[in-house]
Amino acid sequence: MNFHVIQALVLRYLFLYTRTPVRLVELIFWPLVNLLVWGYLTLFLQQHAGEGFPYQITYLIGAVILWDVLFRAQQGVAIFFLEDVWSRNLLNIFAAPVTTLDYLVSTYAVGMLRASVTVSILTLLSLVLYSFNIFEVGWYLAPFVLNLLVFGWALGMISTALIVRWGPAAETLAWATPFFIQPFAAVFYPVEGLPPVMQAVSKALPCSYIFEGMREVLRSGHLAGHELVMATGLNVLYLIGAGLFFVHIMKIARRGGLLTKFASQ
Repeated sequence: MNFHVIQALVLRYLFLYTRTPVRLVELIFWPLVNLLVWGYLTLFLQQHAGEGFPYQITYLIGAVILWDVLFRAQQGVAIFFLEDVWSRNLLNIFAAPVTTLDYLVSTYAVGMLRASVTVSILTLLSLVLYSFNIFEVGWYLAPFVLNLLVFGWALGMISTALIVRWGPAAETLAWATPFFIQPFAAVFYPVEGLPPVMQAVSKALPCSYIFEGMREVLRSGHLAGHELVMATGLNVLYLIGAGLFFVHIMKIARRGGLLTKFASQ
C-alpha cells in the first residue's frame, strides 16, 4: 500500500469539488431534505400525540443522521469509481501503478470525508431546528459511526463490483444498493415490527443492530454489548467478503477487457 498514491487519488477527487462547487449541492441538498421531512414529522407527532409519544420519537432524527453515515460511505466508494468512468479516466487509473488496495483505501477515505461533511451539517441543523443533539448517545456514537462506515464501504465495494461486471447499464446500483437493504435495516422502526421472514434478513445486517442500539441508548442511556458485538462481527465478515468479491471481479475485468466498455461509452 502506497500512501502517496492514496493521497494523490483522494486529492484528485477533492479537486472536482474545488473546480466545480456545484457538486457540493449533492452533498447537502438530499440530506437536508430528509432532515426537514423527518424532523417536522417528529415535531408534528410530538405536538399531536400528547403524552403517548414522549421524547423517544426523536429517534427519527437520530436515524436520519446515522443513515447518512452509511449512505455517504457507500457513495464514496461507488461514486469515486463512476467519476473516473464519466471523465473517461478509468483506464488511465488502472494503467498507472495503482494497486487494488491503494484504490480501495482511497475510496474509503473519500467515503469518510463525504460522511463527515453531511453529518456535521445535519448535526448542527438538527440541534438548531429541533433541539436534538446526536451527542446525547455519548461514547457509543464512535462505535456506531465506525460500524456504519465499514458497512457502507462493504456495500460500496459490492455495488462497484456489480457495475464493473455488468457494465455502464448497471450504474444505477451506485444509488440503489443502500435502499435495497433499508427496509430490513430497522432505520426508522424496530426489528420486532417486521414480519418474521424480514426479521431474519434484518438480523443478518450489521446496521440493524446499530439503529436498534441508538434507540436503546436514547431511551435508557445504556446499551448491552450484544448489539455492538454482533454489528462488529458481521461487519468483519461483510468487509472481507466484499473485498474478496471486488478483487475477484477486478481480476475478471482485467483478463476479459471489461474495463474497456467504460472507455468506449
